[in-house]
Amino acid sequence: MTNWRSLPSLSALRAFTAFAEQPTLERAGAAIGVTHAAISQQIRGLERELGLRLAERAGRSLVPTAEGRLLAQALAEGFGRIEAAIATLKEADGSRPLRVSTTPTFAGSWLVPRLPDFNASHPGIALAIDATPDLRRLPEDADVAVRYGHGAWHGVESRCLLQTPIVVVAAPSILPPDRAPALEAAEGLPWLQEIGTNETSALFASRGLMRQKSAGITSMPGNLVLDAARNGQGVAVVTRAFVEADIDAGRLVVLHENREREGYFLVVPTGPQRESVRFFCDWVLRQAAAIDLGQGAGRAVARQSARHRVHPGG
Repeated sequence: MTNWRSLPSLSALRAFTAFAEQPTLERAGAAIGVTHAAISQQIRGLERELGLRLAERAGRSLVPTAEGRLLAQALAEGFGRIEAAIATLKEADGSRPLRVSTTPTFAGSWLVPRLPDFNASHPGIALAIDATPDLRRLPEDADVAVRYGHGAWHGVESRCLLQTPIVVVAAPSILPPDRAPALEAAEGLPWLQEIGTNETSALFASRGLMRQKSAGITSMPGNLVLDAARNGQGVAVVTRAFVEADIDAGRLVVLHENREREGYFLVVPTGPQRESVRFFCDWVLRQAAAIDLGQGAGRAVARQSARHRVHPGG
């Protein structure tokens, strides 16, 4: 076990190693970004702490003593092993795929269609897209996540990518022809729900509605929910941004709109991020900033951010 109390400061050992490797104090200082006077001060302090003479004059130059050369050799070996280990860790980390957790709807409707641009800009970064409604812990199970909500999640940093409300929609063909488009008109209709969510049940409970027994609920991946709703297979609870074109074209009718939650957020753990995470986040934010979804769907934004601490949810 290392006796840390017996070791001099790392900065002093680093300065002495630079002195032993360079022909002059000026070059030693430049190697580690300090002045030659700072190198001299570190050497004198190290000599006092160890009670040893580590440097001596040889003409106009300062060179290591026999004790100094012994220490310099040990330090060179130690720092060399540290440098090699860090290089190995960086290489392993750089080759590991960047794990992105998001919902199937966001992945299919927004992220995946834009990935060719990311791959062209960063060909050396491998991606692993985990499209699931299940939350992933950061950074244990994912490096970065995109989730829908209000953005005020504890223990993570979040930035709003896409502002859009929740809507309840259905194809005109399955709606009662004699009733105005409203949530109450869908009580007896079949419903579509993303696997792993309870949006439909929560919506009925919050509105005090009673879903009829004949109105079944079909659960499926989020991207399939959109296709099924367009084909008239049931009523769906979705984010407005991904059905705005269908609403404008009359393929889907809005029965209810909920603006309590803001939209999709880019979520990362607090603290330092690996290089590939920074590249991906910068790219996503640029993509979001370049998009104008039009009035009613909201606008993509990249400058809103919130920092919260406690639980790194996804």
